[in-house]
Amino acid sequence: MRSSTIRAWSWVHTWSSLISTLFLLMLCITGLPLVFTHEIEHWLLDETWAPANPDGERLDLDQVLDAALSRHPGEVPAFMSFDTDRPVVNVTSQAPDAPAGVYTFQPIDQTSGEAAPLVAGHPVMEFILQLHTDMFLGLPGMLFLGLMGLMLVAAVVSGVVLYAPFMRRLPFGTVRQERSARTRWLDWHNLAGITTVAWVLVVGGTGVVNTLAVPIIAHWKDTALADLAAAYSAPVALDERASLDAAVERAKAALPGRQLQFVAFPGSDYSTDNHYAVFFHGDTPLTTHLTTPALIDARTGELAAVSPMPWYVKALSLSQPLHFGDYGGLGLKIVWAILDVITIVILVSGLYLWVVRRRRAP
Repeated sequence: MRSSTIRAWSWVHTWSSLISTLFLLMLCITGLPLVFTHEIEHWLLDETWAPANPDGERLDLDQVLDAALSRHPGEVPAFMSFDTDRPVVNVTSQAPDAPAGVYTFQPIDQTSGEAAPLVAGHPVMEFILQLHTDMFLGLPGMLFLGLMGLMLVAAVVSGVVLYAPFMRRLPFGTVRQERSARTRWLDWHNLAGITTVAWVLVVGGTGVVNTLAVPIIAHWKDTALADLAAAYSAPVALDERASLDAAVERAKAALPGRQLQFVAFPGSDYSTDNHYAVFFHGDTPLTTHLTTPALIDARTGELAAVSPMPWYVKALSLSQPLHFGDYGGLGLKIVWAILDVITIVILVSGLYLWVVRRRRAP
């Protein structure tokens, strides 16, 4: 490799790293507890609860919806999800004049229609997740962190390119203990970087994809659901909507063998203004993260379409568990955490090497 080429790659590696280091450190530090979100919240929020009538007949979904909306008159339903380990239906609603993203979340005991304990994230974990996701800046914050993720990818690729000429006279993995502190840190920095390169690229790449969730879903609605959205000239009114329970049963018949995940009501982010979008997922470690919606006409209750998700939405669905190692049990999470700590060492050592070099430059 020519010396001019090496200098160019070195410039890319240095500045892509420096620009993103502080934000990547924040992401690595906040990402460490997020890897163990389920375990931490189970420890912090472990509560015993029993349904009011465990052996009684369960309310249908229309009755559950009425029970939830009666507690907040004037609000319109946005989503309905279903607990897997207790007879609870979670109803998410929104006031017509509420700001975007501000919802009312109500768990309803399906055996009585009464409110069930709210199983939500611990406030500390919710704070860490929000900081990790968008730094409390919404979509601009997400897109900015996506840009930092691209900087990380550029730093890793340039580091791999520079590793070969740097190590051409040294055996792989050499750490020159007899040399100065700066040289030892450089060797450890290079060794840690080259041995974790695949993991860092996977986590960085999936993180970039996750930051594009909002535009990805918006594009899906504007393309895959465009024909359905154009079928009506005006949104369906609340008093014109067909039975929700019947709509879900019709969706189950259209997608047999799938697990019911959630319902998006007309006008919500995951549906059109005139359809119930009933989402299902599979029951294998892979397909449990892949959803398929059945669109039910909210006026007639008839099946309008089964709309398999396009590749870019599937990529988003798979990137979320892959980013946090949330698909292989506690053992994989521990591996993720160890690699996260190594990445923190790489970032800190890289910053240290740059500072030392700047001091020695004169």
